[in-house]
Amino acid sequence: MLRKYIPKKEVILIILVAFLIGAIGGAFFLDPIYDELPNVASMVEKNMPNNEETLYLDLSSSTDMKELRDNLSSTPGFKSFKEESILIPLWSFNEQEMEYYNSIVGNIDPNYKSFTVNQSGTINITLADNYSANDAIKSFADWYKLVYGGTLSYAQIHAVLVIDSTTLDTFEANLLKRGIVASHIEGPVHDTIDKTNSSMLSNVEVTLISGGIGVVVALIGIYIDSVVPSIRRFRKFLGEKRRR
Repeated sequence: MLRKYIPKKEVILIILVAFLIGAIGGAFFLDPIYDELPNVASMVEKNMPNNEETLYLDLSSSTDMKELRDNLSSTPGFKSFKEESILIPLWSFNEQEMEYYNSIVGNIDPNYKSFTVNQSGTINITLADNYSANDAIKSFADWYKLVYGGTLSYAQIHAVLVIDSTTLDTFEANLLKRGIVASHIEGPVHDTIDKTNSSMLSNVEVTLISGGIGVVVALIGIYIDSVVPSIRRFRKFLGEKRRR
């Protein structure tokens, strides 16, 4: 009703203020809610029966694998736990050392299923089924001490844990208490989170859209007295056309 009395410069100012209000509202109120969409979407997958999550764990050689296995297997939702391989870092190898380790590692322990030797000085050994990573590291450490007279400074264990998706939070909390964080997780829950994240707008885009909505609302408020009669005339025109 007051539009005819508002100067054009004031209309522009109102639009700018409306954009700022909308953008601020989007940044402080909508963005936090929007950011929770992946977690909300994952809740559906977490509660679907028979869904499984696979957690890939990189563990220190000081980890008591038997105790960890017993603890995980006694937790509801446990499916399987496999110690897949060990990684032993040494030093950068020259060509002769590469040849030597390639010829000797397979003979250290018959439970070494396969292995790779990298020139950077890392030896990755895949374990036979049901063979303990701690025993595999001990075999290599005993050989190393016999040959070099020293001790291994560090080794890493790669393990794979499969659980029921509904218990993912429980297992993550359990592992975190031990200082263990999964290096990678695969399964429907994380697939849903990744797909949702990839389809979402950025926070900047959400803020700009909120500002645009503020501008639209302001324009409707300013020109409502012109829009309403136009809508009524259009509806009246449609009604007369139907009667004909």
